[in-house]
Amino acid sequence: MGVSVGVHRPLLIWGAGAMGGSIGAALVKSGEGVLFVDTDRDHVAALNESGLRITGPVMEGSFGVQAVHPEDLHGTFPIIFLCVKAHHTREATAQLLGHLTSQGAVVSIQNGLCELEIAEVLGQGRTVGAFVNFGADYLEPGVVHRGNRGAVVVGEPDGRETERVQEIHRLLRVFEPNAVLTENIFGFLWGKLAYAALLFATALTDASIAEVLESPPHRPLLRALGREVVAVAEGQGIRLEGFDGFGPQAFSPGGSDAEADTSLDDLVAFNRASAKTHSGIWRDLKIRKRPTEVDAQLGAVVKAAGSVGIKAPLTESLILQVHEIETESRVQCWENLDELWNRLQGGRSEA
Repeated sequence: MGVSVGVHRPLLIWGAGAMGGSIGAALVKSGEGVLFVDTDRDHVAALNESGLRITGPVMEGSFGVQAVHPEDLHGTFPIIFLCVKAHHTREATAQLLGHLTSQGAVVSIQNGLCELEIAEVLGQGRTVGAFVNFGADYLEPGVVHRGNRGAVVVGEPDGRETERVQEIHRLLRVFEPNAVLTENIFGFLWGKLAYAALLFATALTDASIAEVLESPPHRPLLRALGREVVAVAEGQGIRLEGFDGFGPQAFSPGGSDAEADTSLDDLVAFNRASAKTHSGIWRDLKIRKRPTEVDAQLGAVVKAAGSVGIKAPLTESLILQVHEIETESRVQCWENLDELWNRLQGGRSEA
């Protein structure tokens, strides 16, 4: 049976996994009305029958929630938090289109530059950007693990401070009291892409995020990878924003190794303090055996690099290695990082 809504419409969270489940649970706990939508029928059934259980050091508890499969959803909603994997953005946006009010907005609680893809379908006027860096994992139907707190930022794509973005900011502060309302959301999103490149590199191994970022022999590779992404952002005139110990400006081309290493050290400290030791990328490859967001995230970097006449050979090679792990023609090991670095080097020193 479909779910319909009355005059007092709840907030719709499209995607009840790691991100959507974590945020939604905090909102439900505070008394906000929330309706979850998810394509996994087992997960939907568990949510309706047993509630949403959050585990981890940040938040523990079970919460009675309402969830529905997209095919069973009825009604329209003024605010939809889109919390699906980046490569599912266009499909999910097309599905939710008929459930968004004419003046409503979709908030991209995702990794990458999904706001651009959402705006292609809905228009920029119905799109709000967001950036999140907390650690969480979907464990099983009805269960999400939240490993730490991290930066949460929201902003209009054009930088204006509207009533709707103020309301969305209020909602996100229920989840993360230090959530920021910004005029420069793309500065945060591109900063996260630089960090994401490092996380994809850590997922080439079976080691934790902190172990890889701390590894002295692999610091030249990590510095070069960060610089490649930052160069693309700066080539587009993006003013990068830092978060949770990561200072993207430290990876500006021509910057010092010492500055980049200090930022990496800060990231090591941030990740060692988290109960989430490995990235969601690693989990997709190792545990869930499914495609990652590599094309949607790093592929967007390569595309943008071409548009501004910048080469991104390290990022391109990293994408290829991730795809080889996805197809099980490559295993996760430290040697992948060495191969990546040697391929880039080709007899030349680090830029």
